[in-house]
Amino acid sequence: MRFTKMEGLGNDYIYVNAFEEPVGEDDAPAIARAISDRHFGVGSDGLVLIGPSAVADFRMFMYNADGSRGAMCGNASRCIAKYVFEHGMTDKREVALETDAGIRRLFLTVEGGKVTLVRVDMGQPAFGETKTLASGGRTFTVHPVDVGSRHAVIFMDEPTETFDLRRYGAPLEYHEAFPYGVNVEFVNVLSPDRLRMRVWERGSGETLACGTGSCAVLAAAAKLGLSKRKAAIELRGGTLYNEWDSETGTIFMTGPAREVFTGEWKINRG
Repeated sequence: MRFTKMEGLGNDYIYVNAFEEPVGEDDAPAIARAISDRHFGVGSDGLVLIGPSAVADFRMFMYNADGSRGAMCGNASRCIAKYVFEHGMTDKREVALETDAGIRRLFLTVEGGKVTLVRVDMGQPAFGETKTLASGGRTFTVHPVDVGSRHAVIFMDEPTETFDLRRYGAPLEYHEAFPYGVNVEFVNVLSPDRLRMRVWERGSGETLACGTGSCAVLAAAAKLGLSKRKAAIELRGGTLYNEWDSETGTIFMTGPAREVFTGEWKINRG
């Protein structure tokens, strides 16, 4: 199976052109677990298949490092935009991508034949009821936000850089309040147009960036009056620039994507 490793702000996935490399849904979870292993595999936050769609230009099938299915990934969508353009699968500067969370529009900035930035229409956020939850011997005020994937946003006064993310994030990932799992963001408000976050992702643990998480953070902060509707979101892997449109209610996320290397993986079907 030929693959390409790509990353968006350090959120790295293995990408497979499913037009040429057929990977069945029965095989994908096991392949995701094996290929994502950072010691015995290629190493990644998961597996992304790029396939045909009956309703859009392309279809994304996304699997976390533990083999579980993900509905949507903002960083992966940017990488897909770069992949399909630079591999000659499209010449469009606006690409429609079908995901488990619906169709997302990708707007490509191209310079010298290379995609340098991608702006993603991430859809409208849906807010859940604010909760007070215990984790790791502490209690947190949690703001649930769904932006195609489920997130639990927590605003903090203490710096996130020195925060024990595993101790407090892991128990919340499958807390009884989130029976289907959730991504957890711990956030510092640095200014009205600058936020800093770390993320514990469902099925992958801490990652260097989370595109959908950055959108959930902006939506929660703006709704609470902690930030403007347009802000830079600082993650461990870099910065995303997000905007929550006041007229349409849609969140737009802008950031880079990078191809790391290509290779071949031998599928072991037992």
